[in-house]
Amino acid sequence: MKNDVFTGYHPAVNFLYFALVIGCSMFVMHPIFLAFSCIGGFSYYLYLKKWKALKTALWMMLPVFLISAIINPLFTHKGVTILAYFKNGNALTLESVLYGLGAGVMLVSVLNWFSCYQAVMTSDKFIYLFGKVIPAMSLILSMVFRFVPKFQKQIEKVSNAQKCIGRDVTNGNAFHRARHGIKILSVMTTWALENSVDTADSMRSRGYGLRGRSNFSIYRFDTRDKILTGIIASMGLIVITGIATKTIRFLYYPMIVINAVTPWTMIVYLSYGALCLLPVVINVIEDIKWHYWKSKI
Repeated sequence: MKNDVFTGYHPAVNFLYFALVIGCSMFVMHPIFLAFSCIGGFSYYLYLKKWKALKTALWMMLPVFLISAIINPLFTHKGVTILAYFKNGNALTLESVLYGLGAGVMLVSVLNWFSCYQAVMTSDKFIYLFGKVIPAMSLILSMVFRFVPKFQKQIEKVSNAQKCIGRDVTNGNAFHRARHGIKILSVMTTWALENSVDTADSMRSRGYGLRGRSNFSIYRFDTRDKILTGIIASMGLIVITGIATKTIRFLYYPMIVINAVTPWTMIVYLSYGALCLLPVVINVIEDIKWHYWKSKI
């Protein structure tokens, strides 16, 4: 992962930011909000992962978008603007097409933001924030978030080891491939169970969750974190106010209805756009400063 300045902020700042953008991405289907969320999330994920982000976009996010965009018009026929009729007599409506496109963009945006969250909010940060409040739950969630990438790396190791002795899922006929796959699955299940038991014993021996237990922390909430928290909270308050007062609204059914464009709605749009692009802007500014001072050496 590229050196990310936003990751270096206090965990509370990171968590507040992702809670706002992921919450808005999941529950607001306004086209302008969807566009800002998708652009901001993918830009930040591209900054973090570079070419890996493009690979993920092609094999996972693009199919998710296409499936959502195609399935909704096929099964939902609500709407007053009829574009055509299927052979079975059901109507293809503009509203269902637009809703399918919007749902696809929403899913892609949420995937992007959760991918960024996984890269920024490490298990250490999550336990630091919630270890004292909900120690058992924070440990379980931290293990869950960490389990998927660890499982992927481990299954690659096991598959490569099995391939060396001719027992990979690509070797042999269908029966042998299935048998090899079951063998790999059995190995991974045993590994996952042993790993969870070892983690539980390790945390218990360290006194995790006991009352009065001290915690080492490298995180300090300094002036830089206070300033960024104020910026995020201000933009988040504007966006939430616009949503709560229904100043920002977009209806897909039974007909397309969008809010009027006013100075207040423009402020809400710009605030949300700036919020989604905030990590990338911070990193770009730091990169420019770094290259400037480097040129002065």
